[in-house]
Amino acid sequence: MELLTEDFFARDTLTVAPDLIGKLLVHERPSGERIVGRIVETEAYTQDDPAFHGWGIVDRATGLIKPEGRGYDLFGRPGKAYVYLCYGWYWLLNVVTEPEGRGGAVLIRAVEPLEGEAFIRERREGIRKRTDLTSGPGKLTQAFDIDDRFHNRMLTQPPLYLAAPEQEQAWPIAVSSRIGITRGVEFKWRYFIQGNPFVSPGTPSDIVMRRKLERKLQRP
Repeated sequence: MELLTEDFFARDTLTVAPDLIGKLLVHERPSGERIVGRIVETEAYTQDDPAFHGWGIVDRATGLIKPEGRGYDLFGRPGKAYVYLCYGWYWLLNVVTEPEGRGGAVLIRAVEPLEGEAFIRERREGIRKRTDLTSGPGKLTQAFDIDDRFHNRMLTQPPLYLAAPEQEQAWPIAVSSRIGITRGVEFKWRYFIQGNPFVSPGTPSDIVMRRKLERKLQRP
């Protein structure tokens, strides 16, 4: 496998997100064991997106970036990990994109285990269905032992990194609205391998919002 370089991530987020499909997430453990998963689902977030964690810290009048909060890290060096705690429970792994000074990130939403499944099963104790091991952003970070200690570390070098497989393959990539958001639901910025069983089972946010509206209109 070939490690992805900083230049790979220093591009438009909407180009990087689908390009990460089929790439590898690798964690080289201190024991020497290697945990590998094929990326089967991603989501893109940009500084012009209201669902972006750095939304609002760019001064509209001057274009200057306010050094405020964790979202400021999303304007840093491309290829860095942006790891945050979701709902106080699950760590989520993003990789910073765009040239430094412009905000962008890709959320790694799901992977298909390729190596180190015994370790993954230990981390995901009690999970019986294999596809439940890594079919979601919180599941995969738990399975790969990824948490806040990787925040702001480059994902272009061990121990945690993103790589291209030895043989690239053309995957059937589908798109949809992102999952679990209430703003920016109109953007079709979720990318996934069509039919892959490890894709997360969540409902796209535009469908969720539409169903809520339909139920509201049906009330007497």
